[in-house]
Amino acid sequence: MQDPKQGRQRKSSFLATMKAIFWSFFGIRKRSDYEQDAAQLNPVHVIVAGILGALIFIGTLLLIIKIVVAK
Repeated sequence: MQDPKQGRQRKSSFLATMKAIFWSFFGIRKRSDYEQDAAQLNPVHVIVAGILGALIFIGTLLLIIKIVVAK
């Protein structure tokens, strides 16, 4: 008999989670990719990757604004 926790164990790495979050920022995902991500991604990784992605996005915007205003 299998352990119930083993059936729910997530198998994706943090890098795979970052890739999924990156593509979700653009809104470009196939339905099959979304379903695969939903089945494999670790929710804690998704939260951390989402926060990290948002910080990178905000930092990039601030850098662009600083460059444009400086000219």
